[in-house]
Amino acid sequence: MRFHVVKRDSCPLWKRLALYVGAVAAALVLGGLLLLALGVNPVAYYSRMFTMGMVGNKIAYKSFENYLKVFVPLVLTAVALSLAFKMRFWNIGGEGQFILGAVAASAVAFQAGPVLPGAVTLLLMCLCAMLAAGLYGTLAAALKVKFGTNETLMTLMLNYIALYFLTFLGETKATWNFFLDPTSARPIFVSFAKTVSFPRIPMGKFGLNVCVLFTFAVGALVFVYLRSTKQGYEIAVVGDSAGTARYAGMKVNTIVLRTVFLSACLIGLAAAFKVGTAGILSTNITDDVGWTGIIVAWLAQMNTAVIFLVSALIAMLQYGSDVAAATVSQVDSSFANMLQGAILFLVLAADFSTRFRVVLEGKGGRKHGA
Repeated sequence: MRFHVVKRDSCPLWKRLALYVGAVAAALVLGGLLLLALGVNPVAYYSRMFTMGMVGNKIAYKSFENYLKVFVPLVLTAVALSLAFKMRFWNIGGEGQFILGAVAASAVAFQAGPVLPGAVTLLLMCLCAMLAAGLYGTLAAALKVKFGTNETLMTLMLNYIALYFLTFLGETKATWNFFLDPTSARPIFVSFAKTVSFPRIPMGKFGLNVCVLFTFAVGALVFVYLRSTKQGYEIAVVGDSAGTARYAGMKVNTIVLRTVFLSACLIGLAAAFKVGTAGILSTNITDDVGWTGIIVAWLAQMNTAVIFLVSALIAMLQYGSDVAAATVSQVDSSFANMLQGAILFLVLAADFSTRFRVVLEGKGGRKHGA
């Protein structure tokens, strides 16, 4: 008996949704079994994780503020990566671009913060972060269009260059290194929060960071850009077939450079939001958002609107796991990473089953679909 994979003609929407929900449920069940093996009540753990410890908490608004600090850079990075992915340019360099953007924004905060108005400094932080990250991302795109290099490997290696550059800044005590606290005997990043930071809109005790509003505005603009502009249409055509795009008279190299620059710029903007809210640079400033953003973009199938929904769930998973792990000694925050991996694997398996089916061919040439 032999089997081979063939493409499905169609898959009903209800069946696709059922498979995706089933995949997430299966991942939660696997996580629950692991929690049981560790002697932890999975119902209690999941309850605290998904509510992020806000139930019965007098300062629940603080938990939601902290949750938004995880959500904003994640969703903006995922939206940015989806631009390149739609064009089949596999930008795996989100981490490095985020780091360069954070360093540029911090440099502006230290140098311009004491002498310029806060609003001007914040604007310059965003612009410089976008420019630094955009140019860093475009480097890989330029090498691809000029020499045909593999963008996956190039962007991956550029991540480590940026990471070691940040480590160098964090460990080098010198008179020129204004990122570090000069009064400390050991190298410690110094805060600029008292000089400049993104304002919050007071809503009672809760303070809504303006970065949240800007993030939703950027998401809406990207959605319109992809759906209703010539440039968005060109991205889709190049993603389907670069040869077809060239035959239609499109300048494919220009489209690649422009789109990757825009993608990296948005990652730089996410970094400016993150560092401008934290008020300090650190060696773990990314919180692996460049890697998690790839997962989010794929789970959402590069749909901008769905990316916001998936990002909200993944951010809840990440922050909620930290909150839950704080009360359970047997489990640490890395449980969220394991759960993300299980969800990704099972959702991809569900997605595969919606697109393809396995045909078994028995004796006599009889075929049975599965």
